Amino acid sequence: MAAPTRDPFDKQIQNRNYLSNVGFNFTLARFPKVDFFSNTANLPGLTLGTVNAPNYLKELPLAGDRLVFEDFTLQFIVDEKLENYLAVHNWMRGLGFANSIADFVNLIADPNDDSIQMDQQYSDGTLVVLNNQFNSIARVKFNGLFPYALSGLQFDATNQDYQTLTATVTFKYTIYNIETVSTTS
Repeated sequence: MAAPTRDPFDKQIQNRNYLSNVGFNFTLARFPKVDFFSNTANLPGLTLGTVNAPNYLKELPLAGDRLVFEDFTLQFIVDEKLENYLAVHNWMRGLGFANSIADFVNLIADPNDDSIQMDQQYSDGTLVVLNNQFNSIARVKFNGLFPYALSGLQFDATNQDYQTLTATVTFKYTIYNIETVSTTS
């Protein structure tokens, strides 16, 4: 019996459209009412460590066992009431005990029942990737996000043109997973 012949194009990419860099949005589970008016976001890269195995001619690189995830950075337009900026600002103050231990207690307290929720230090977040028709094609789900850097806001009364203020927040996280979304109707 002869082996079945395979079409060499079976493993080729079927959709030849390019991914646009303008199609995305980001939400945080911790702040569902605060929409981050995102300007830029990155899908963090990752690096796999390597191990050098000794050999009599030269050391041979082998795949290691640890992944290092890059930080997740988000630039967003600050809303007029500073809600999105203050959400991150107060979160960081709570993590860092900026004034007192009360900042941390306010961070982890559940306002609905006055209980303490230690998992309130972290949040899950989702970066939704959109195609060129602004339909979801993938969700990048971050687990255990927390902000560790927030840019300042630069006010400038000498500007002749109206400009919106933007801020940049950088997050650490436990892991992210990419889930593709079916686009078939």
